Amino acid sequence: MSLNGTAYVAQPDAPEPLFHYPQARLAPETPHRVLYVSGIACNRPDGTWPGVSENKNGILSLDIREQTAAALDNIDTIIKSATGGKASVKNLIEATVYIVDMGRDYVGMNEAWNEVFPTRAVAPARATIGVKQLPDPRMIVEIKGSAVVQL
Repeated sequence: MSLNGTAYVAQPDAPEPLFHYPQARLAPETPHRVLYVSGIACNRPDGTWPGVSENKNGILSLDIREQTAAALDNIDTIIKSATGGKASVKNLIEATVYIVDMGRDYVGMNEAWNEVFPTRAVAPARATIGVKQLPDPRMIVEIKGSAVVQL
């Protein structure tokens, strides 16, 4: 069993698709608590924005892979901090990913996601939603989720 419980897939013998997440997760049977993580983007407390660069004309270049990796890293930091290091992003049981441009960015987001969660056996259940915009024009992805943790 993974840190975030047991993955459920209706047809477990079917080949694993390009996206790595199960259809559902069953929480661990041990006493646990749920940590609800707000929508988190790539921006860091020090004011940096991984996956965002600006050219001399003020035009932004936005990298979905870097932004997704940074958002997941930020979530990892939050979970570790909230649990005194006893849990991590690997304890996410479910996540919702918001993307500004699904056609352009879904594949890149998924590639970065798969680096953190290499199989559906360890990935949280996930929904990916296309949105018109996020709170800052530099944000092209935001991730929220719930983690099962033991304190």
